[in-house]
Amino acid sequence: MPRIRDDFRRGQVAIAALFCFLGFQYVTWVSRLPRVKDELDLTATELGLLLMACGAGAAASFPLVAHLMKAMGAKRLAFAAAGALLLFLPAFAAAPGYPAALAAVAADGVAVGCLNVAMNAQGAALEEKHERTAMAKMHATFSAGSLAAALLASVVQTATADLAAHFAVAAVLLLAMLGVARTGLPAGDRPDRPEDRPEKERRRWRPPTRLTLWMGCAMALGTITEGAMNDWSTLYLEDVADAAPEVAPLGIAVVSVMMVVARLFADGWRTRWGDGPVVRLGSALAGTGLAAAVLAGGVVPALVGFACVGLGVAAVTPCVYVAAARAGPDALSLVAAMGTTGLLGGPAVIGFIAGAAGLAWGMGAVAASALLVSLCTTRIRWPALSNA
Repeated sequence: MPRIRDDFRRGQVAIAALFCFLGFQYVTWVSRLPRVKDELDLTATELGLLLMACGAGAAASFPLVAHLMKAMGAKRLAFAAAGALLLFLPAFAAAPGYPAALAAVAADGVAVGCLNVAMNAQGAALEEKHERTAMAKMHATFSAGSLAAALLASVVQTATADLAAHFAVAAVLLLAMLGVARTGLPAGDRPDRPEDRPEKERRRWRPPTRLTLWMGCAMALGTITEGAMNDWSTLYLEDVADAAPEVAPLGIAVVSVMMVVARLFADGWRTRWGDGPVVRLGSALAGTGLAAAVLAGGVVPALVGFACVGLGVAAVTPCVYVAAARAGPDALSLVAAMGTTGLLGGPAVIGFIAGAAGLAWGMGAVAASALLVSLCTTRIRWPALSNA
């Protein structure tokens, strides 16, 4: 591709390629789980544990990621993690049995955790260096990569059911994305050498600050909201709102489309109003819109409420990642791990609530989590950026 001369745009495209890479890689193998289920003769429970292993690996990677960020720097860690994610595809396709597949997926989760932290650190550093907003558009490319992987899986499966062939095609495209990233990824970060830090910082691990915990709570609650909408919106429309079977999947579509659109515009909103107001007002919109939809009942109110959620929470994770990255690699790693935990565990909690009191109460809990994001973010120190 032609070389982009503007340093900011070149860095933005390169980091966006990593976001696209992660979304594409994840959906590539997740989209073939039905085939994996048949080949390994798995039960529904075993398949669920396979999915949980990826999230558990990412959540448990926090201490390792914090160490590697200091030892390697964000750029080197990003490419090392991307290489591991590439190797996962043939390893997963060739897994001889369930234990091997489980181990491969858990390792994939660790690599996901590493790349997630490294690329968000790069994005935050780019914003800080150029004093321009870019993170929301980068997060939008993650969704674009996920969509592209889903489309590729659909096309490939019309020709062959072979996992190895599908993953080989995906690997070629993933290598192309890494090529784009390599040409423009900022090289300003460097490993953090112990001798460069004050002696008191080298002695022992320090507990997270109150600010870090507030950021982690905001991230966890935001990802609970996102994850629950993906997992429960279809069932809510069908079982509670009495939507027709062909209408019920529109819940996920509405949330996803609104999130992508909002993230394309969110950097401009951040420049105009600041990260804090965008996140607070957005999460308040998500919470109140969804709560009103649940109280009103019906398909149309539900779809409008889901649209409010997609629009409102779109900027939460990009903005919190920027704030966490500025607090240092330890804060960023912990906040990312809490976000993964929310994404993994949140939908299950909503399921428990739905089982005990009904799915309407479960969706009410999702609305409450969005409102709590707004409360948590009042305790965060937000960066001021301009020149979108």
